[in-house]
Amino acid sequence: MKKGIILGCVLGAAASLYAQDATDKGTLRGSLETNNIYYVKDSKLDASSAANPDDHFGSNSYLKLDYTKGRFSAGVQLEGYLPALQGYDYATYGNGKRTLLGTKYVSWEDGDFGFRVGDIFDQYGSGLIFRSYEDRTLGFNNSVEGLSGHYEYKNYVSLKAMYGRPRLYLDYAGSSVRGANMNLSVSDILGLKQVNFNLEGSYVNRYEDLKDNPDFVDRLTTSNLDMYAIGGSLGWQGLDARVEYVDKGKDLPLPASSEMVKGKAILAELGYTYKSFSALATYRRLEHMNTRLTLTGEGSGNVLNYLPALTRQYTYMLANLNPYQTNAEGESGGQADVYYSFRPASNRSNYWNFHANASMYYSDKDITKKSRLMWRDINADVEHRWNNQWKSAALVSVQEWSPSHGINDVTYVSNIFVLDNTYKFNRKMALRLELQYLYSTDYEKDWMAALLEFSIAPRWSFSVSDMYNNGSTKIHYYNGSVSYTKKSTRVQLGYGRNRAGYVCSGGVCRYSPAYTGVNLIVTSSF
Repeated sequence: MKKGIILGCVLGAAASLYAQDATDKGTLRGSLETNNIYYVKDSKLDASSAANPDDHFGSNSYLKLDYTKGRFSAGVQLEGYLPALQGYDYATYGNGKRTLLGTKYVSWEDGDFGFRVGDIFDQYGSGLIFRSYEDRTLGFNNSVEGLSGHYEYKNYVSLKAMYGRPRLYLDYAGSSVRGANMNLSVSDILGLKQVNFNLEGSYVNRYEDLKDNPDFVDRLTTSNLDMYAIGGSLGWQGLDARVEYVDKGKDLPLPASSEMVKGKAILAELGYTYKSFSALATYRRLEHMNTRLTLTGEGSGNVLNYLPALTRQYTYMLANLNPYQTNAEGESGGQADVYYSFRPASNRSNYWNFHANASMYYSDKDITKKSRLMWRDINADVEHRWNNQWKSAALVSVQEWSPSHGINDVTYVSNIFVLDNTYKFNRKMALRLELQYLYSTDYEKDWMAALLEFSIAPRWSFSVSDMYNNGSTKIHYYNGSVSYTKKSTRVQLGYGRNRAGYVCSGGVCRYSPAYTGVNLIVTSSF
């Protein structure tokens, strides 16, 4: 019923505005994305963990339309899962086979204020207590269906608030969420020109009445979860600092939690930039910060806040073989990044880029009995452009990770080496070659990988890759693809064998089973 009312508001407002001035039809923009896989049987993969749907097919498709006319805008997103691709938690609810109106909204912006009715995407602070967003790589959308508004007074203060029910995969959760955020620019109020100083505060409430539910009657002492965040940022002459503290009320952070517990978090960042040099250090501590949209839901998309892994995010195959996943129930640690770029004045194109990174996280001793190492990564890379045609990069990463996430003392060590070369034959044709090796005496032991990519701008791209475990399994994970781009449309066709493991986007991960198959991806915008 609520969805019908909101959709009616969307269509009614659009029709009313159009009738007011038919000569100004506004602007309509759209995009289409479809990701399709035909799964084939592969005797080399473990049948107990490999994807093998009955109809051998999966498809995730999205059609997004946005209309703008002056200060008014409206939009819808149609989604189809026919059925959902393997490894996406859409299939957790029903059979994952469904088409739906996934997103709808109307909004109005008028100078210093605005409002939005429909599905809301927003973030308070760093997201420690609230972030609603869509990530198609991860396969979830936790937008809040309801009403939001914001107001700004000069550059001094900005306020925003929202209320609604959160989306959980193919439907909506049985909870309601409300919240407010205020940002105060102290430097503008005081007229400070050389310093940028801001204060920010947020409040979020989740309400879910489950006291009469037999699964929760002995554990649930309140239907309300209240969370507060306060923080500030300071910028001065290349120096940037930010801190945020969160207090979380009683909650059942995990389905198996025996009682409600309070949570808290702290995030601190310090960065400095001077000419070609920059450095950034981040520290974060989490205690019982796994905040679910609904206590009755499952899956990685059942999350109200945003807690990405604050580690280096790799694109290289072997460096991303066993990524770190945030332990929201209890972790402390951080990372540091240092960058330096050297460009000779006589030849600015002949540059050197240097980068070093280190991250380390430990478990909470109250949960794992003693504080144990969960993750350590010390890495460095250098990139050099030799001339207008040839560019090289080299990476070394030493990773140590806990397969039990700190429950016991066992850790595995991986030593990863990468060489990346790109050669441009002319303005259109380029060849890229990656060579990678992982040395380890633990787990699956050694790996090697290679990727070769040839592109003909702006239309064609061809790539082949292989990731081979020459340690314990002796399995090749090969892939080949070709893509064609014309204007704003891109079509990619590929085939290959994919290893079971975690697929990550923005520091958040989902588990994907192993599979072999044909993959067709089409994206277009208009």
